[in-house]
Amino acid sequence: MHEINLTMMTDFYQLTMMQGYFASGEHKKKSVFDMFFRKSPEQSAYAISCGLDLLIKYVESIRFSEDDIGFLENEGSFTPEFLDYLRGFRFSGDIHAVPEGTVVFPHEPILRVTAPIIEAQFLETALLNIMNHQTLIATKAARICFAAEGDPVLEFGLRRAQGPDAGILGARAAIIGGCAATSNVLAGKMFGVPVRGTHAHSWIMSFDDELTAFREYARLYPSACILLVDTYNTLKSGVPNAIKVFEEMRDSGRLTGAYGIRLDSGDLAYLSKSARVMLDEAGFGKAIISASSDLDEGLIKDLKHQGAKITLWGVGTNLITSKDCPSLGGVYKISAKEGSGGEMVPKIKLSENPEKITNPGMKTMFRIYDKESGKMKADVIALEGETIDATKDLMLFHPIATWKKMELAAGTFTVRELLVPVFAGGKCVYTSPSVMEIKSYCRKELDTLWEEHKRLLRPHLMPVDLSEKLFELKTRLISEMRGI
Repeated sequence: MHEINLTMMTDFYQLTMMQGYFASGEHKKKSVFDMFFRKSPEQSAYAISCGLDLLIKYVESIRFSEDDIGFLENEGSFTPEFLDYLRGFRFSGDIHAVPEGTVVFPHEPILRVTAPIIEAQFLETALLNIMNHQTLIATKAARICFAAEGDPVLEFGLRRAQGPDAGILGARAAIIGGCAATSNVLAGKMFGVPVRGTHAHSWIMSFDDELTAFREYARLYPSACILLVDTYNTLKSGVPNAIKVFEEMRDSGRLTGAYGIRLDSGDLAYLSKSARVMLDEAGFGKAIISASSDLDEGLIKDLKHQGAKITLWGVGTNLITSKDCPSLGGVYKISAKEGSGGEMVPKIKLSENPEKITNPGMKTMFRIYDKESGKMKADVIALEGETIDATKDLMLFHPIATWKKMELAAGTFTVRELLVPVFAGGKCVYTSPSVMEIKSYCRKELDTLWEEHKRLLRPHLMPVDLSEKLFELKTRLISEMRGI
């Protein structure tokens, strides 16, 4: 996957626009583009930014090969001069982004590109493809892990993913979002993350009887013996046979590692509670009860509410495909462009829908934390160069419903700037942490959210406000554009 050069993974209109910039002489003009999303996925109040590592690799590897040039030449839409320009095309600009695993909210510039407009424009399609997908899956995983209330969640979705890349990168994102391990062996190898798995129903069915299948599996894997008990009859056959095997292992001194059962069908609440009683009465109080079977955060929450005794969750299709919200609507919009005199001119997109009016200018982003609890209070989108002084009172206001205000007293809050340099002058200046390090960082990020922002349904929304200077700039540009 990473070995394939992704330069040509773009929309055709990116190339036609690039040729337009080139032909008009505008291609060297500096521009600023922001990536953001307007609505969080999954009815969530937040998202988990993910995909930066692959984006870095993509930007570093941009090269139009002679084979690429030949393909474009045969399309008949491009001049020899433009195609010759593409032969030496490289990214030479700057990129700032929030670190992977950061909790982010709608309308925030989670990634900012500052580059000649021909270069910044070209990044759009691949950038959105990479960031939208992984952010979506990481967010879904975070919601599922929240519903599991600290129980380990395993990502089991490879066979249902939309192709190899979605399965591999989705597994990476799921780990960052909180999953304990994945069934995806290649993802484990590529990203250094834990891999787990037991056996399928076919294993049981390939033997003459269920007990023999369990015994053979226990012989092979005594330190990780999780037995699938629902092939024939969960409570009359599967669990009793599993108990027989655990007794044999205990009597022979081989019951020294993790052991337990897996449920993959039926009423998981009833079956897990019944199985727990049977295991406990047989002296196996430490036996794991794991479950799969089309789980998602809603079902896991309901099973918890019903007192299910499941302690390990295997989630496949609904996680790897983000089934109830299969796409993140991340967008990439220009916010400033170099004018004729070399000055940066702020740009704004207007809409009859206030939510779709963009924030102009080169921006940064600050996160405000409650000093005592360490929890998030609000985010502030500001113009580059602005600062927030925690030793002074801070007045925040909603960028649309401006009457909604929040005043924070000096000394009661702390401030963190979220965007960090990733590329400077076309060179990567950022070192990506390991996936497990990003996962740990993401967990800390999620811990700074208040519980009401984590609710699965109708969560409280985090305030995302504009600085006074940015608000004034936006208001002025709207007025000027409306007057045209």
